[in-house]
Amino acid sequence: MRGTLSLDLLVKSRLKRWGQRPPGVKPRRGKEAWLRGRPSEDEARISSPFLKIPGSSRLRTLPDGLWLNFGGTFADPFVDILAIEACSTIQNLLDKRSRFAPSTHSTMCLCPIEWLLAPITPDDPTPRWRTTGIFIHEPYTDTAIPVREMRVLYGLKSDHYKGFARHQLPHAHEFFVPMETLTEENSEDNPALRALIARTSVSANFFAP
Repeated sequence: MRGTLSLDLLVKSRLKRWGQRPPGVKPRRGKEAWLRGRPSEDEARISSPFLKIPGSSRLRTLPDGLWLNFGGTFADPFVDILAIEACSTIQNLLDKRSRFAPSTHSTMCLCPIEWLLAPITPDDPTPRWRTTGIFIHEPYTDTAIPVREMRVLYGLKSDHYKGFARHQLPHAHEFFVPMETLTEENSEDNPALRALIARTSVSANFFAP
């Protein structure tokens, strides 16, 4: 249990250094507004965005890392997400994969009002809601936004990663990386990891001559 807790803290400490835009994701044409939803800044001590199905007040999905790219219009907003999940066991992987499996119902991203009103970072006092581009006025309550597109990056221990790569077939929205790569010092600067995350971008699906 202590090892799992230490791994969880290590992963989150590394992800906090990835900034507001996932490393490697290239800007696309048109408006975009990336914000890191999880892990939150320690100093903030506020609620963080989470995923849920419409009408549900339980069974929340709280990824280890969650990046939100807000888009759409005031009348029809949406959010594209990149989730990061560190899996210490195969059972943990299977549980987390089931939460992101393709489904007939939609997924919502709930952004708590405290998170929306808080500054982007301790060094940037701009309230998060102002950068999203989907609010006409300052929000006054929690906001649930439809998830348009979802990508998930799973970190697996070395032996689990090798076995999965050899015997399993990822879904189109799934990406996998060895845990050591995810937790290494300055992982955000790793060229191979940045290249993998770049492929999670919606714009990566289109031909670029």
